[in-house]
Amino acid sequence: MLDYSTEFMMEKIAWLGGFGSYLFGMSSIIANQSPEAAAAADIKNPSLGWMIAFLFVVAFLASFLCFLFGRLTYPSGTATANLINGFHTPEGAELAKKQVSKLGRFFSMSFLWSFFQWFFTAGDDCGFSSFPTFGLQAYKNKFYFDFSATYVGVGMICPYIINVSLLIGGILSWGVMWPLIANKKGDWYDAKLKSSSLEGLQGYKVFIAIAMILGDGLYNFVKVLARTLSGLYKQCYKKDSDVGPTDDSSHGHPPSISYDDKRRTELFLKDQIPTWFSIAGYVIIAAISTITLPFIFHQLKWYYIIVIYIIAPALAFCNAFGCGLTDWSLASTYGKLAIFCIGAWAGSDGGGVLAGLAACGVMMNIVSTASDLMQDFKTGYMTLASPRSMFVSQVVGTAMGCIISPCVFWLFYKAFGNLGSPDSQYPAPYALVYRNMAILGVDGFSALPRYCLTLCCAFFVGAIVINLIRDMVGNKYARFIPIPMAMAIPFYIGSYFAIDMCLGSLILFIWEKVNKENAEAFGSAVASGLICGDGIWTLPSSIIALAGVKPPICMKFLSRATNAKVDAFLG
Repeated sequence: MLDYSTEFMMEKIAWLGGFGSYLFGMSSIIANQSPEAAAAADIKNPSLGWMIAFLFVVAFLASFLCFLFGRLTYPSGTATANLINGFHTPEGAELAKKQVSKLGRFFSMSFLWSFFQWFFTAGDDCGFSSFPTFGLQAYKNKFYFDFSATYVGVGMICPYIINVSLLIGGILSWGVMWPLIANKKGDWYDAKLKSSSLEGLQGYKVFIAIAMILGDGLYNFVKVLARTLSGLYKQCYKKDSDVGPTDDSSHGHPPSISYDDKRRTELFLKDQIPTWFSIAGYVIIAAISTITLPFIFHQLKWYYIIVIYIIAPALAFCNAFGCGLTDWSLASTYGKLAIFCIGAWAGSDGGGVLAGLAACGVMMNIVSTASDLMQDFKTGYMTLASPRSMFVSQVVGTAMGCIISPCVFWLFYKAFGNLGSPDSQYPAPYALVYRNMAILGVDGFSALPRYCLTLCCAFFVGAIVINLIRDMVGNKYARFIPIPMAMAIPFYIGSYFAIDMCLGSLILFIWEKVNKENAEAFGSAVASGLICGDGIWTLPSSIIALAGVKPPICMKFLSRATNAKVDAFLG
């Protein structure tokens, strides 16, 4: 478990370092591909020294936010824990042996299915993951089943209300709102804008989703904080009162009372990391970072950094809370919010592009790592691992990642002189996207499309109102009211994964109706096998890609009219 935790953090630093996104977007190679903001104040070329220093001062902060741990689902953490526990099953445990057998069987099926799908992905939009299940028009609006074993498994672990909320959010956004707003093209926003521009339809998708997530997350943050303070008050002034644990049942997670969960909770809390240590560590590293970062990026003023570190814990809670419910981390979305806000604050004269990109890196490292650590602690909780040992393993993994990841990127950067250019063997399209976002962010909220800010405010308030209603009606009726946090995620991503997860829920529902005892005993093992098998396939697929081996077939779906043109051209 501890080796897994170390390796996991090394892998996460490779992504959070921004070597293909915000960090490389600062370079002159990417700046030359964009016609605006190519001045020296908005360019910083990669250098091994400052990249390592940057990661060291920002990557450790979220490790001290571990006091946010809560009893949420964290599907990937649950699946990993089941897999690890399966390797340590006592020989005499008959039920456990059957669970491991189920896990292994569906692990193999999921892995082989992913391998089979690979043969049909020889081009863009090829393969089963692009199957227009409900028609081509629905496919364009992100309504299709993408044959992902991972999200079918996640759907079997997540509560029904989460999956239903995801589907409702997808229908509301991609089925109703975005088609209606798309009809306003040329009126509400410029019709000539690219689909990825935040000045167009993409702006509504990103910022309305953020508004709902913030509304739901901040409401629950305040609620949890209020309950914590109330508990502390009772402990200090009413020591004879019985203060129980926080109840997460309003979000579909009733308190567990099984012996196994009692034992896990007892052992986990026995070796828990003190809250004072978490807060002190966060403050100390934030102070070091505030002093150091302006020397690396002089455009990123010290007061920008302080503001980020003040609001980051609340945003980290929002992301960890949402990830715990749905298994989706929206760290890049929070990073875009930082680009927009800090870039607008700095302005074009103050190197706003570079300041926004650097702020994106700071925010992503905090927000993403916080949710990943919660996922990791969920795994540790279920495998009876020591939280303090896990914390040390995560710190070691983070430190190794802060050195190894920049070094690997530096080797590629030096080996390929045209790295990141469009004609390169290794282009960096996301780096250009992030830089263009920073250029847009310099203009502030005035650059948003018409009525976008108004809609954001409405959905922010709406998320709070829905949560208030859920709390007022009680658990009996709250389980029928959708959760805003889950509804918001398809607004930005699409509905395809929600359909997969709802299918997982349907499978579990039918299974429970046919044989409830079997479903309760083996449902989690089957789901874990589906998730882990699909996930493990990424390793051999990466090796195959590095070896230059490409899939032999492109399975693509065309309309009848388009297919006629293709046949005529080939003829």
